[in-house]
Amino acid sequence: MSPKCKIPVKTRFWDRETKNSSSHDAPGGPPLRGSVWKQENVNLSHHHRCSASVLFGFCLGSGWMEVMAAANYSLKVNRDLLDPNFESYRLSLDPIPTYTVELDAAVEELQLKDAHYTLEHLRAFGMFNHLQLDPWYQDSVLFVDSRGRVLSLSVTLDTALGKPKEVFSFGSESGQAEDRLCASISLTSATWAALSDGAGQLLLLRTGRRGDGGHCRWEVLFSDHMGEPFTILHSVSHVQGGCHSVEVLLLRVQKEPLESTGSGYSVSLEWVTVGGATGPGQERKYEVRKRRVLSGKSVPHYAAVAPRGEGLMLAAEKPFVFTHIDGRPVEPPPPPELKELEKADPLYFWQQTAADLTVCIRLPGGVAKEDVSFRLTADSLGVGVRGCPPLLEGQLYAAVDPEASAWTIRDSNSLEVSLQKLGEGPMWPELVLGNRRGELVLSDQQAALIHDRLTHLTSEDPNGEREKPPCSSQELEDCDGFPDDGFSLTHFDGETLSPTQVVNLGGHQFLFSVDVDPSQMPCLCLRHDVDALVWQPRPDRPGDLWEHVATFNALGYVQASKRDRKFSTCAPDFSFAALCECLRRVFLYRQPSPVETVLFNRKQGRQVGQVAKQQVSSLDSDKAVLGFRASNERLFVLTSSHLFVLKVDNK
Repeated sequence: MSPKCKIPVKTRFWDRETKNSSSHDAPGGPPLRGSVWKQENVNLSHHHRCSASVLFGFCLGSGWMEVMAAANYSLKVNRDLLDPNFESYRLSLDPIPTYTVELDAAVEELQLKDAHYTLEHLRAFGMFNHLQLDPWYQDSVLFVDSRGRVLSLSVTLDTALGKPKEVFSFGSESGQAEDRLCASISLTSATWAALSDGAGQLLLLRTGRRGDGGHCRWEVLFSDHMGEPFTILHSVSHVQGGCHSVEVLLLRVQKEPLESTGSGYSVSLEWVTVGGATGPGQERKYEVRKRRVLSGKSVPHYAAVAPRGEGLMLAAEKPFVFTHIDGRPVEPPPPPELKELEKADPLYFWQQTAADLTVCIRLPGGVAKEDVSFRLTADSLGVGVRGCPPLLEGQLYAAVDPEASAWTIRDSNSLEVSLQKLGEGPMWPELVLGNRRGELVLSDQQAALIHDRLTHLTSEDPNGEREKPPCSSQELEDCDGFPDDGFSLTHFDGETLSPTQVVNLGGHQFLFSVDVDPSQMPCLCLRHDVDALVWQPRPDRPGDLWEHVATFNALGYVQASKRDRKFSTCAPDFSFAALCECLRRVFLYRQPSPVETVLFNRKQGRQVGQVAKQQVSSLDSDKAVLGFRASNERLFVLTSSHLFVLKVDNK
């Protein structure tokens, strides 16, 4: 019996996701595909152990091992929010009223330097949304201009738009840094805001009630240099035990001098807690209470802190792990399963056929037959030596026939057990449930059989191809593409900083995030099949962390046909979704609404009761779009010289 058997096979596994939609026909888009195929390359060239989790742990790397320890979670789709009878968007020629505000100074726009050559720089800074919508006061937006001024515009009457009002100014000093990024704004609460000057300075300001029309000047209550330049992704404000705290999430793309492979850059997220408390007769003073740093290899599509700072949620294509807490490195312990396997040699080896199993267990030297304790039932096995802990004990994977089984001692240092399966059937993935101290050994015939069965799945052996693949990658279009299987949505616990729930988003493209309820975390919109589903995080519901709250029919397919798309968003009441291209054009997709006239579907001959409209607006500007936001009644589009307000009539 050989303890090791190598299988030098490179396999390719195909996973088919069958699509049930048939007639989502969008204007300007390619015809809908019936199915999408995902592929995952796996290399099998080490000792074949029966623990699949260990095998894939090695393949994915140490970053994923901590994530794998978290509970896997599945997004639960609310079928009542799906419309299987949705046909298409009807192009409406109704114009969208558009109003223009000319700016006194250009909007601050970051020009990527030669050093910003990676895709992560483009995602983090090149696709930066310079416009901020105030979720507490609808139809109020903010942005920063090239003079370092924070400007606010509140719309009450579209035909009488005023000039944006200055509420704060960074001053001229912040624009001198050579590696400076765009200034960023995050509205923390109805009366607080977090600002970054783009040069590494973090400011927390008391804004007063921003929607009262007074546009009072903001008051700085905290200012500190946080190190390398960053942009603010999210912030929340909460009060616990009389202590007011602000949680801020900072994003950096940093050079890795020791990185020998890849782009040479890493992505850093810093979770900063700033708190302040008052004593009797004392003025409240704010200071940094805690700093936690996460590192990864991709800019997250979504990152937000829970309303009371009790957790963090990330949607990213590569794993993130906590690396520092208050400046001290964090060394995550290796998974116990891997640690045990790395330290100890296999305690037993086992082989199997369709009818029986053979187990070889190591024994201490000089053991006699009388010293062996052996117990076998139809579903359990126990082997031990007098005066020693049990060598192998537990429930068998399936039932055996005790009467047809036997054991014997070989060379006084190993015990060989022959087990007869109760019935011929599939191969066992493990011998004793939960026991990881053994190693499955494949015979030469079994290894050759596996090789023969899998060879036709790899493109490296064209002669072994038994039939034409059901789908060719050359036939796939842009709208058929999906992120890698590593794309995941992860919830981190605020106390332990460990991932608690993980959702694999490998088959779901991220579309956009939107603030729907300012008291909750931002919603995220994902593509499911051809539709776009909106998910509301619920950190107070551990068993139902993400709730399906809205659906935009066929939007996942439609947006993929817009090659020049830069920003996507939707109304907080989900009455419409909108896409914006890099230049000029805005696309509006409304939810289905009843029709006033009688319409019939020509192909099916049935009456149509509701119609979903699509509208297109072309802005009078040749400047690149820098910001794009939506309220329930309006769309806001920002260029370097103008702010456009599009009135969306939902009546």
